Amino acid sequence: MTTDLTLLPRVAYRGQEVTAPRLRALLALLAGDVRAGCGTERLVAGLWPDELPERPGKAVQVLVSRARALLGADVIASTPAGYRLALAEDRIDSSALLLHAAASADRARAGDHAGSLAAADAGLALWEGTPDEPGDPDDPVAALRAERAPVRATLLRARALALARLGRHAEAAGPLAAVAAGHPRDEEVLAELLRGEAATAGPSTALTRYEAYRRELRDALGTDPGAGLRAVHRELLSGEEPVVRHGVPHEPNPLLGRDEDIAAVGRPLRASRAVPLLGPGGLGKTRLAHAVSRRAGQRVVYFVPLAGVTADEDVATEVASALGAGEGRHGALSGHLPDPVAGIRGMLGPGPALLVLDNCEQVVRGAADLVRALVSSSPDLRVLATSRAPLGLTSEAVYALPELGLDTSVELFAQRARAARPGVELPPDTVAGLCRHLDGLPLAVELAAARVRALSVPEIARRLGDRFALLRGGARDAPERHRTLRAVVEWSWNLLTQDARAALRTLSVFPGGFSGEAAERVLGDDALGPLEELADQSLLTVTDTPAGVRFRMLETVREFSAARRAEAGEEEEAVGRFLAWARDFGVAHHAWLFGAQPRAAWERIRAEQDNLVPALRHALARTDGPTIAALTAVLGALWSTESNFPRLAALAADPGPPLSHYRPGPEYVEVARAAAVVGTATLFMGHGPRAGRASTTSTGRWPRPAG
Repeated sequence: MTTDLTLLPRVAYRGQEVTAPRLRALLALLAGDVRAGCGTERLVAGLWPDELPERPGKAVQVLVSRARALLGADVIASTPAGYRLALAEDRIDSSALLLHAAASADRARAGDHAGSLAAADAGLALWEGTPDEPGDPDDPVAALRAERAPVRATLLRARALALARLGRHAEAAGPLAAVAAGHPRDEEVLAELLRGEAATAGPSTALTRYEAYRRELRDALGTDPGAGLRAVHRELLSGEEPVVRHGVPHEPNPLLGRDEDIAAVGRPLRASRAVPLLGPGGLGKTRLAHAVSRRAGQRVVYFVPLAGVTADEDVATEVASALGAGEGRHGALSGHLPDPVAGIRGMLGPGPALLVLDNCEQVVRGAADLVRALVSSSPDLRVLATSRAPLGLTSEAVYALPELGLDTSVELFAQRARAARPGVELPPDTVAGLCRHLDGLPLAVELAAARVRALSVPEIARRLGDRFALLRGGARDAPERHRTLRAVVEWSWNLLTQDARAALRTLSVFPGGFSGEAAERVLGDDALGPLEELADQSLLTVTDTPAGVRFRMLETVREFSAARRAEAGEEEEAVGRFLAWARDFGVAHHAWLFGAQPRAAWERIRAEQDNLVPALRHALARTDGPTIAALTAVLGALWSTESNFPRLAALAADPGPPLSHYRPGPEYVEVARAAAVVGTATLFMGHGPRAGRASTTSTGRWPRPAG
């Protein structure tokens, strides 16, 4: 990391050395607490420890003015009590050192040892060249360096542990021994030292070291080694390899409603070499992969996130870097490896291992090439890949992660809402209705629940009409692409070809899903290619139904695509194609009750009901007589068989007036007569004669069909 102000190896601002002793001292004192700064009295005491100037406050002002003239007017800011550096903490080496130490510790706790190593190396690079001698204690620069010296020791320890936990035992041996020499009772360091010696020099060497430590501890303190070190000792005695979980974090809160899915993913992992875990963004694939990784039967598990990789050719190098087997994309680790796949094989070892590749969809070809190379040469390796698209390998067994059930969504909403605002009112019916519109996406549920900080649950439900404006501002520890619902869908949208985006914009006119035949009617004969691409990217789900294969998109995806359709100026054309399909469907099925297979026809019409009703509304708005007649006929027949009298009455009342003025062409006469029957039937249901009169009086004016 490049810093603006350096104080550790030398005192300089943006490469310009600061030589004046009191200016150096001023910068060091202000850097002691970047956020709060330093009060005038503390500055006076630190700048003039032996003899105070005649007017101390004025002397500080003059010195600050000199610093601003030399370094820039905006480097030092005034505070009510004194002054502070107007620089971010990561732009000052003495503060950036603390940030790197904290980041290294955080990454280690999360099991990301490659990340811990990179942060430790970055911090130690800032210290490089800092004088070893303590210096004058009255010199604020020397005092600052002395204050930060323990941080360097912390970074050296973190680096040694990270090297060991990445399996780089030869590199870790020296640093671990140096740390252990300074802190001989640091049992966490000693544990990794024992493992490293067992791997490089043999178990007997490690056991000898353990026994010497145990005796020394018993003689000096009359106690035994801690539980962790005793567990390592048992591993050495049994000859078992330790259980290793690299990069698998502990979950911040319980994973709800996924026990069956965890078990279901585990089954193909036992039988197949590779298991792509598929689903749209926000469904919780990464969290499920974390849970599977923690419960995996393999003793060695590596979890590698690939969200930041954008090129297929970088996948193997990134995985090798994460496993500690080669140089990462940013050069965070040393030692260039010509063949990263060989390095990965070496790190995974010969025994059973699980490699988890997270977020593969944007580099699916590179991930597939790597998985193919690994499973062909490692008989005991299993690979779990989270993605929105399958890898396309013969060795894979796909698991499509389903949406959360309504009960689980409600439980998740309540849990996260109470965490955001304890005591929030959660009306059961309102919460259930709200969750019903969130597609079973855990991310959408959590984003909605977070809004209780400023809104009531009924207010959140009312605002769901613009879900992309509402569902934003996720947790700070979530990936950037999961901070808003829009970002989740845009991530998938950006992976599509232009043809697939155009198809998704058009297909979003179907609110109730669609058949392959309907897709061809609105897209054209070449619909299969875009449909396959959208299904591969988990933007369409494919299900077998009594009415045949149907495609469905989440309402979140449909609303996003509809907005893109409006932006592209395609609304009129898409609705026109939708109405043409609906009209043809109605014409084909208007007499289904009297056909050869009424049950099969009923299933097809029932499946399309949620499309036919909005199509009728569009047709009424356009006064599209043929489509109004066709849809009135087919829906009327459906609702008659279901005895759905309220819908029949509404159906007759709304199309009645336009149909009374409709003069069908010969090809639509029978359809129009069937529609008129719906209106007439309402006379016998006690719903009033208005629609029936309009329909029956018009039937006599229609021409009879030819023949």
